[in-house]
Amino acid sequence: MSTYSDDTHRSASDTGEKSSFDTLLDGIAQACISVSGVLLVFLIASFGWLVFGRYVLNDTPTWVEQSSLLIVVYVTCLGAAAGVRNKTHLSIEFIREGLPVLPRDAMRYVADAFVVLFGAFMAWQGGIMVLENLGRPIPMIGLSESWRAAPLVVSGLLMMLFSLVNIIQRLVTHLGR
Repeated sequence: MSTYSDDTHRSASDTGEKSSFDTLLDGIAQACISVSGVLLVFLIASFGWLVFGRYVLNDTPTWVEQSSLLIVVYVTCLGAAAGVRNKTHLSIEFIREGLPVLPRDAMRYVADAFVVLFGAFMAWQGGIMVLENLGRPIPMIGLSESWRAAPLVVSGLLMMLFSLVNIIQRLVTHLGR
């Protein structure tokens, strides 16, 4: 297993010709990573507070479990979207990389197309979940259950966008050869 490496991913940026759109997308991906990092710090701190409250104060904070579950959804979804942009998802490459150029490139297009479809489905179903859970509160923290589904919508849309851009960049690179 290794990270997904596509030699055509950043052809424009490798030559210093990065478009403002690429810069924007990179900024969005970096924002996803930064928000995930801050949330992970909060997650660790809240579990520290849980242990301190339970064993030192003998008063367990009840909000930690539900807030942690919510945070994990955000970290996972935002990290997945950033991984699509940065092409850092794990994949098994030995089969694809052992193929001739044409089937190898076709497999890359198919993989990106599946991510577009998956992102669309995720955003669509996440949107339904947001709408259906507006009135249901999350126990112990009182936020709407819709907050659990909101990252599915955001991540799905970002995964679609990033994969479509990957496909377009690869097409432009191949047509330019």
